[in-house]
Amino acid sequence: MPRADFYLIAKPRFSEQPLLLVCELARKAYAAQQPTLVLTRDFSQAEALDELLWSFDEDVFIPHQLAGDDDDEHTAVLIAPPGVESPARPLIINLREQCPQSYGDRVLEVVAADPAERDGSRLRWREYQRLGFEVNKFDM
Repeated sequence: MPRADFYLIAKPRFSEQPLLLVCELARKAYAAQQPTLVLTRDFSQAEALDELLWSFDEDVFIPHQLAGDDDDEHTAVLIAPPGVESPARPLIINLREQCPQSYGDRVLEVVAADPAERDGSRLRWREYQRLGFEVNKFDM
């Protein structure tokens, strides 16, 4: 059964910069050797995440790149803005306002503290349930 985990941002560290939580989740996935696809809302967010993955922790290197290159399948963490084709991965970190079109074993939804973000996450929660996902919530 596929699983969808919702990470609701509450801590100041993440509420000020939600992409830090994405970096932490990518670090855990890389440590567990889980190829990961991060679906961003737009190209600007993809670039910001790409930069942050280089600098968020000077003691950690997470192989990553923007999707769309020939070596995508060999890169641990792919960052895909809308409109960029990317290979399927067992783990997806979804930052978009809709559920992914295709998914692997697990989807991680990062939800900012903004009330509008929370409303959209409720719709995705119900959609995952309808699709037969096991759905969980974590306060961060």
